[in-house]
Amino acid sequence: MSNATKLPGQGLCPAPFLQAELFPDKGGFVEGRFCSALLGPTCCLPCPQTEWLYPDNFKTITNSASWINVGGMVCSVFLIASFAFLPVEKTHRHYLSVCLAVAIIIMQLGFIIPLGAKPEACFNAITPNDMDSSVTCALSGAMLLAGGWCAVMWIFLRALALHLQICWQIVIGKSFMWGALAAGWGIPAIALTFALVFSGVSFRFGDTCHINHKNSMADFWIPLLVFAAVTVIIQFGTFGYCIKVYLASLRDDSTTTNSSGVRSFNNSLRGTISPRQALRRVRRVLELQWRGIAIVLLIIADVIFFAIVFVFMDDLEASTLKNPAKAVDWLGCLAANRGNKNECLKFASNLVINEPTVMAVLVLLSLNGIWSLLFLGRFSMFTGWYEKVMGKVKPNNEFVSADVRAFKDPSSYEMLSRDRDTAKTPEPQVSYSITPLSPPAAKGGRETPDYFGREARYKPDTRSFSNPKPPTTNDGWDTSPTTSPRPYVYPGMDPLSMNKI
Repeated sequence: MSNATKLPGQGLCPAPFLQAELFPDKGGFVEGRFCSALLGPTCCLPCPQTEWLYPDNFKTITNSASWINVGGMVCSVFLIASFAFLPVEKTHRHYLSVCLAVAIIIMQLGFIIPLGAKPEACFNAITPNDMDSSVTCALSGAMLLAGGWCAVMWIFLRALALHLQICWQIVIGKSFMWGALAAGWGIPAIALTFALVFSGVSFRFGDTCHINHKNSMADFWIPLLVFAAVTVIIQFGTFGYCIKVYLASLRDDSTTTNSSGVRSFNNSLRGTISPRQALRRVRRVLELQWRGIAIVLLIIADVIFFAIVFVFMDDLEASTLKNPAKAVDWLGCLAANRGNKNECLKFASNLVINEPTVMAVLVLLSLNGIWSLLFLGRFSMFTGWYEKVMGKVKPNNEFVSADVRAFKDPSSYEMLSRDRDTAKTPEPQVSYSITPLSPPAAKGGRETPDYFGREARYKPDTRSFSNPKPPTTNDGWDTSPTTSPRPYVYPGMDPLSMNKI
């Protein structure tokens, strides 16, 4: 490459390297530059560094992981909306599940924000941006760190709650709830503050900012891995107790299988139950909590895998910066091939984590939202939304008779007129003339007969009992007995059949 075709800032360095003295010492993450004096002057690799260390499809891999997070975000938002708007019998919501879903959403925002903002990863040709020079970097990095911490804390609290219920028969109450809320959100907030103050975030690979190497082991990775390790210990301790209870139930030869039976002396002193009862109790808890156990194992495995890979990659980068002689073959290859990175990738494989491992980490982190819907969601949520939507579209699904739609005068119904607010309209008064008892003189023409001119006389009925006198006649009734009574003892009497019906 001739001097006329030199890149801006190349200076005395061979292509594709740029001379560090030609760039300012402030702005961006200066410590993130990849510079070496092995080639003479201090020459730096152009930013971003991952484009020189990985193949051309590496950016496609990181973008694909971000789009998987979009799908996971849809699942997480559906889960949160179901918890918020559907009745509890449809969702079986619990604050441990709700807070875990919120933590996963926070972590997913760390990948989705750069996907929409499309930030500039470099402050200048050799310096990456950090949280001080890029707002998108600050937001994405903070969301990623906070989401990781919150997810680990709520996974830890779920495992602890399950352990207390199964192993110690402790009912989780409000005291545990308020303590869990304080620890689940308070500890990540404190850890995030320490991580941003003492380490910071910058563009390391991809469009998402990650924590810097400085002090990251002390203020982020070691505390995070401690809680993750304790979670694993508690979870496997719970499994060990379940196995112990199962084996004890196999050796239990007692016939008592319910709480109404008499307990043994040891059990009565301890206030516990028999092995068979404990097995049934553990089985019921596992049947109800197997989804929570599965999501605990999946997310804790993802976080531990991500932490180990990222720490290992961070150590490789730090060791290369401290001892550039490890990269002399790769740097010489780039200089000899004038920046053709494809010819030198075989030398760069010893300096970074291989591409399949990085892809596996990003994809597994992106699937957390989908896992949360699969294990924390229920089919009843979909039916609940269907019923809710159909209830808005067709609010009245009851059968209505066609006669109801026809208008009828309410006064035509019996017993409705008396309950109406307005009284019945009085009918017009009609006056009647008094008919004399004695008929007047006959007049000519047609006249109405006088039905009230004669005096009516009452003739009492002979069978009437209105009068205290006994009836005078029997009207054909014969009150004498028809037959004479049979004597107590008579000829032909059978004592054995006298009482038969």
